[in-house]
Amino acid sequence: MVLILDNNNKRAIGLGAALSFVGQANDVLAEEQYAPSIIDKNQEPIFVLGALQHASHEALIKSHPAVPFLLIGETLRPLLSLPNVIGLITEPFSQEVTMQLLHDCQQYLRMLPNKENKLQNKSFDGLVGETDAVKNVRFLISQVAKTDANVLILGESGTGKEVVARNVHLLSKRAHGPFVPVNCGAIPGELLESELFGHEKGAFTGAISARKGRFELAQGGTLFLDEIGDMPLQMQVKLLRVLQERTYERVGGTKPIQADVRVIAATHRNLETMIEEGKFREDLFYRLNVFPIENPSLNERAEDITLLLKELTRRVNEQSGNSVKFTDRAVESLKAHAWPGNIRELANLVERMVIMFPDKVVDITDLPQKYRYIEVEAFEPEYPEELLEKDAFNELFSEGFSDDEEDTLVQDFTSQTAGVGLLPDEGIELKEYLAELEIDLITQALERYDYVVARAAEILGVRRTTLVEKMKKYNLNRD
Repeated sequence: MVLILDNNNKRAIGLGAALSFVGQANDVLAEEQYAPSIIDKNQEPIFVLGALQHASHEALIKSHPAVPFLLIGETLRPLLSLPNVIGLITEPFSQEVTMQLLHDCQQYLRMLPNKENKLQNKSFDGLVGETDAVKNVRFLISQVAKTDANVLILGESGTGKEVVARNVHLLSKRAHGPFVPVNCGAIPGELLESELFGHEKGAFTGAISARKGRFELAQGGTLFLDEIGDMPLQMQVKLLRVLQERTYERVGGTKPIQADVRVIAATHRNLETMIEEGKFREDLFYRLNVFPIENPSLNERAEDITLLLKELTRRVNEQSGNSVKFTDRAVESLKAHAWPGNIRELANLVERMVIMFPDKVVDITDLPQKYRYIEVEAFEPEYPEELLEKDAFNELFSEGFSDDEEDTLVQDFTSQTAGVGLLPDEGIELKEYLAELEIDLITQALERYDYVVARAAEILGVRRTTLVEKMKKYNLNRD
């Protein structure tokens, strides 16, 4: 609604007539008729402000920051500096200029900062994200949900086309009715007709009783036809007839059934290319493509990965009771991935990480190799020497050996460390004694593997970095 407030009555009536001519609803107000409540009574009003006798133009404009204003007359040009003043209309009124300014006012209303919050409060289910691509999808959903128009959702596999379809249903007047999804690519062509329309008893071999089809089950609600591009041509003809006539019969039946169903279709295929190849009917395409929604790939909305991880983790937690967290640099690495499997691939990764690291924090080095796009060194903890020595001894004596191998090992070790465990009468320096034993074992390991440190560390049951430090400590280089 355009509200015109101008004490120049002739000018106001002329503008109102011009707007009515192009089908734009408007209302001409006198200054004494104006009250702030008038704006509240009109949904998304556009205010045209002209000459005033008592009120202040600037004060009136500033008191309604969410309302776009258009000004009439050159004398008001200085007010164009105010952010919610969209433009200036001058006589004689130009239809082209006026329509463009009205469009800009509508954009001002559509993109209001609190408008997005209101959309999110409409219970969008699982459609998370703050990128422009996702905001646009939410806007399209909010617009088409109010109607019964057929919707065609396009996008790559795994982008969440069914999530979009469910949100169209949830925000529509059919939300109280059922939402019935059908994957047209997963049902053999010869069974698809019975699946969609149902069948009567004895309609074909095996039809031992009558059965409702998906159209009947979706009565009063929404039927979601996923992967519509995989539907056989003969079924496309029958679906087109239902969309045109809004009636159908069960297989083997003659009684027409009214189709009180909203149809939403989705595909990852290029239907226009399929039309050229004769694989999809052009008339069906235009029936379905009344309101297309292009679902963005995850690669196009990488900045939403942080929010998606929280949502996907929440879902896994509801199912398994376990959760997982990601470090900031792990998230940045995931943002660099191309995501050919889109959100489905991300969901699989989250589930895998929850299984591997339940209730833990995941860093880049914990991710599968193909998701590591940032070079970082894995954290290698330094442990106290006493703990490492204990582990080394436990490793040496707890390894599984055959009886012969164990006897040989014991004999070798006994001959090399005769007297170990026997305390001399005069006593010993325990620390020095253990150091000599450690030097002897490390030297044997290094000589056995020709000073290949990694192999020596493996046989000693210590980390490579720990062995290097001990070699430096005891000066055990090859020289």
